[in-house]
Amino acid sequence: MSVKRVASRYAKSLLDLAVERNQEEVVLSDIMAFKKALESKDLVSLVKSPIVNTGKKKEIFSAIFGDKLDKLTYGFMDILLSKGREALLPEMVDEYILQHKLMKKISSATITVAAPMSDEKLNEIKAKMLDSKVTLDTVDLDVKVDPSILGGFIIKIGDKLYDASVKHNLEKLKKNFINNDYVATI
Repeated sequence: MSVKRVASRYAKSLLDLAVERNQEEVVLSDIMAFKKALESKDLVSLVKSPIVNTGKKKEIFSAIFGDKLDKLTYGFMDILLSKGREALLPEMVDEYILQHKLMKKISSATITVAAPMSDEKLNEIKAKMLDSKVTLDTVDLDVKVDPSILGGFIIKIGDKLYDASVKHNLEKLKKNFINNDYVATI
């Protein structure tokens, strides 16, 4: 079974348990904090290491997260450690966040612009995205600035990409000129 599928099942189990106990926001907060901690390459190496035994990993997790995470979240991670599934934690965290967003009907979108945009313009784009029915009930918009696109914007929603950048349009125009068999006559 693929890593993503197994991680997805563990994430769903945790989400179902959190919903059952009415703690989905608390667990989400813990998962986001753990995701932030996973930015440390040392922690990822520890989690993925087959050399460090489970007992030592449990001690380290207890020292780092024991008093910082909710009992439900920490207990779930402890179960993963006991079952030798700790290597799935980075993928499980991503899957949990994805499933939580789907449950709350939140679409994640990324917009890349050439220069910073005003909040008014971003809200206008969000409204158009919601009207288009490509997104769910709410849009979580991540804004990135990339001057290399020259102008316009690129929107990524899930696996869909809408490229309305000047750079993209110039590249299309260039291809049209290259592929054009037009021969100038005098």
